[in-house]
Amino acid sequence: MFPGRWMMARGWRSIMRRFILLAGAVLALSACDNTVDPAGMQVVSSDMSRDMAPSGQGIETLAAGNAAFGFDLYLDLAARNEGKNVFISPHSVSSALAMAYAGARGETASQMRQTLGFGEQPESTFEAFNALDLELDRRGSEQLQADEKGDPFELSVVNQAWGRIGFEFLQPYLDVLAVNFGAGLRLMDFTNDPDGSRVVINDWVAEQTKDRILDLLPEGSISPATALVLTNAIYFKASWRNKFDKEDTVDDEFTRLDGTTVGVKMMKAYDELRHFVGDGYEYLEIPYVGDKVVMALILPDAGRFEEVEAGLSGDAFASMVQGSVDAAGYLRLPRFTFEFESSLNDSLKALGMTAAFSAGGADFSGIDGIPGNLFISLVQHKSFVAVDEEGTEAAAATAVVMDETSAPMDTFDMTFDRPFMFAIVDQLTGAVLFVGRVVDPSA
Repeated sequence: MFPGRWMMARGWRSIMRRFILLAGAVLALSACDNTVDPAGMQVVSSDMSRDMAPSGQGIETLAAGNAAFGFDLYLDLAARNEGKNVFISPHSVSSALAMAYAGARGETASQMRQTLGFGEQPESTFEAFNALDLELDRRGSEQLQADEKGDPFELSVVNQAWGRIGFEFLQPYLDVLAVNFGAGLRLMDFTNDPDGSRVVINDWVAEQTKDRILDLLPEGSISPATALVLTNAIYFKASWRNKFDKEDTVDDEFTRLDGTTVGVKMMKAYDELRHFVGDGYEYLEIPYVGDKVVMALILPDAGRFEEVEAGLSGDAFASMVQGSVDAAGYLRLPRFTFEFESSLNDSLKALGMTAAFSAGGADFSGIDGIPGNLFISLVQHKSFVAVDEEGTEAAAATAVVMDETSAPMDTFDMTFDRPFMFAIVDQLTGAVLFVGRVVDPSA
């Protein structure tokens, strides 16, 4: 093909793409409002409001699927971080990816559904997410009983979408974000200020997690090709139902997998708790105030950690929970605090979600109406956990960065106030007919 023909074909593709985007823009603008939020940022949102009374029928199915995905993801990350602590929020990861799934079609949607453990009907899945998040939000608003001691229970789950200025989003997609995820779409200048946009998103995450999750998105993760970033932030803080007495905490040793030891502060208590003995391990639940949320602990027998860990799954964990009974005994638990951070791209691909990361091969046409235009360039997750005599504080955030396969139209600001060159070219053949320069336009 002559260079000129390639240029002509590219020109026609550009014209057709702009026509499709214009049609999508008409649809989007007909059902969306452009407003300014309290932070002064422009927001594109559906004219539909969040469904505050969704059916809760799908919560159990969603939770089971999310648990299965969560343990699969944990095992993959554990294998990639040998000898290191691992801590993730499956709910945060699933929530952020669910917002991308709302725009997925074809094989991309099928792989995401299977990997993430979603149900066959997307509408039911989104409604279940809404119902689950609203139910979790109630945990953070419940008051302590008169006989309960400790700080008020804190649990918040927040979603937010960030879209590139000038990129057109389809009406049905914005409706799903608004109705089921309570999320509008804040407009960002990814084209001209990608790193400044990254800082704004990171600041939002920090605010939602009380500064426990800082710098979620690393430098370079946002580029002019970025069209959409989907974020979820979760924050949890609760007191134990029965706190550990700090005076009982002692210096002790903790034996690592390689046999070496490290000094720890070991908390001690006698309590009545749910307990289960399995093949090569013991299971124990420590409740937080209100008795609606617990910390579940799995202690493998000496020398059987790898075996027990490899056997973890959603079904295996459900069996532990169901098999536990009331028991009384002594508990010794070390205080610990750590952070974990990882890109989830490789893990999600290993679990079967490959199409979503394929530039040109992913189908998120439910977002912009153009198959093959958007793909996931990064799924970034970061978490924090602290356990002491008072209780537990935990936070996590997930960002799904979606880029365009073809970079967005460039911008420019040119003033020809100095010498320049020019050429006259035949586009059909690519033939350069004239070439010259201007060093003095007044000559």
